[in-house]
Amino acid sequence: MVYSAHTAENKTQKATFAGGCFWCIEAAFDGVFGVESVVPGYTGGSKADPTYEEVSGGLSGHREALEIVFDPSRISYGELLDIFWSQIDPTDAGGQFSDRGSQYTTAIFYHDDLQRVESEGSKARLQSCGAYDKTIATQVLKASRFYPAEEYHKKYYLKNESQYKAYKELSGRGPYIRKIKACPLKIPAEENKRKLSQIQFNVTQKNGTEPAFNNEYWDNKKEGIYVDLISGEPLFCSNDKFDSGTGWPSFTKPINKESIVERQDKSLFVARTEVRSREADSHLGHVFGDGPKPGGMRYCINSASLRFIPKEDLEKEGYGEYKKLFNY
Repeated sequence: MVYSAHTAENKTQKATFAGGCFWCIEAAFDGVFGVESVVPGYTGGSKADPTYEEVSGGLSGHREALEIVFDPSRISYGELLDIFWSQIDPTDAGGQFSDRGSQYTTAIFYHDDLQRVESEGSKARLQSCGAYDKTIATQVLKASRFYPAEEYHKKYYLKNESQYKAYKELSGRGPYIRKIKACPLKIPAEENKRKLSQIQFNVTQKNGTEPAFNNEYWDNKKEGIYVDLISGEPLFCSNDKFDSGTGWPSFTKPINKESIVERQDKSLFVARTEVRSREADSHLGHVFGDGPKPGGMRYCINSASLRFIPKEDLEKEGYGEYKKLFNY
């Protein structure tokens, strides 16, 4: 059973992360814009209603974890993943910092297939970004029942501020977070002129449009996926690409709707819907309602915003989980 990402109100979603001591990662998420609640607890094991002593002693099979309720209209699941990665050593397979044992190992517990795909993709990009010399050990697992921790653990970082700060430093987590290099998933805007071609910069950063029928992928018929040029975030699949006759790459849908941000564009006389990538905030193109049935959508995208990865290169490029799109 996959525990649903959606709450009863269906306006918020759940995310569950294990990052070692839950005191520390609770502090990282609590108060973040879009995060409505953060609850420390236990999950992943088989024992019902475990106590802190049973979990910390390695007697329950559970990990210390957080259950986060968030509003996806204000913060994306991908942004929560970014916070999670920034607070842990993802290469440590034996625990986290001074806390050792399986109960302190890291994991992402997905609540639905969208979270699973996004988590696996985020992990793959982290592995390939060059920030780590070792293999990423954090597991991506199906969510199971979550047991809230005892009351005294909740907001421990506020209730016992001095003890918490001392623990975070002495455990090694604080020094590690300060020293670790951020994975370069995004290129700062001021560096884009140097790292992108003129047309790539004009399209992704200045909302420009490349020439029709004179761009890299408009007539590309190879099988593979198209990722954001800057962040590497998977956006579109060749299975959903079609010849719209417009001279730009056109797709009936994105791989994951959550990777796309749609905004009203009034820059021309006719109102249009702009399409941007969520992670890098790149301008991609526009979406129209004149696509093929049954969906009827046409995502008209600039080649200059994309990088194409052939299906035979998915594994070595860190996108192995997308091979299933091509019946491997």
